[in-house]
Amino acid sequence: MSDAHEKRSDEEKDVKRNAHPDFDKVQASRPDWSNNEWHYTKTKDPAWKWGQGANDGGESLKKGHIEINPYEEGRPPVANYKLLISGIIPRPIGLISTVSKDGTSMNLAPMSYTQVVNHDPPIFCIGFSGGLDNAKDSIKNIYESKECTINIISEHFVEAANATSINAPYGVSEWALTGLHPAPTSIVKAPRVAESIFSIEGKLLEIREFESKAKPGVKTGVLAIVEGIHFWVREDAINEERNQIDPAVLKPISRLGGITFGRTTEGFEIPRPDYKKAVESSEEARRLAEPKV
Repeated sequence: MSDAHEKRSDEEKDVKRNAHPDFDKVQASRPDWSNNEWHYTKTKDPAWKWGQGANDGGESLKKGHIEINPYEEGRPPVANYKLLISGIIPRPIGLISTVSKDGTSMNLAPMSYTQVVNHDPPIFCIGFSGGLDNAKDSIKNIYESKECTINIISEHFVEAANATSINAPYGVSEWALTGLHPAPTSIVKAPRVAESIFSIEGKLLEIREFESKAKPGVKTGVLAIVEGIHFWVREDAINEERNQIDPAVLKPISRLGGITFGRTTEGFEIPRPDYKKAVESSEEARRLAEPKV
């Protein structure tokens, strides 16, 4: 095992992500998985009016807030990590497939710092902990090969997808360990996950490292900016116009805090308001319209 790999393993122990000494016992005490089908509901307050504010009758205004300085003396960086991953939720998870520059090793790992940030061109950002001098397999391969495949995780392979996060040494295949199947791609070398309903072939545009403020000089994170150059959508999930994916089929899994994941089993729709129709046509709303200060 490499020094970098051992260092990452030690860092994971410090995070103490799993709060349960005996997780199997905790799991056994919980209800079985419920086969909830995707459905729509009304909004919480369909009768909401302009100027009303929150839909809780003011209850949220009765609670105070606690200020937190992320750099206060004695506050370890891991405290900010736990705070952020439990507060910025739900987060999409990119199951990132990569191949080493020489083509001899494939890697597969879930990254919850994954997001689409533009559509023309399609641009994605992927965040990795640690610097390039202590690079995880995925970012090492992306940095050297300049490409990857982003796969969206669905309910039907969540256990296998999570298993790819195992701290296997560089060169050990997560594909074989988890039973997931590599499928061919058209442009990049990194295979897509056959089980994934939506996959994106991507080319690296830019890499940026971040330096610790707690320990100046230590690189603590890497941001990869990736252009999506080819899409794959399972045939039963895409509409005829090939511009919309059905959430009832996708059944995406999201990341919450700690070792908690989320499901998307229901949604509601709210049309985006038009100022002329919604405000100018309403005397009550017009009275609320004030110049910005």
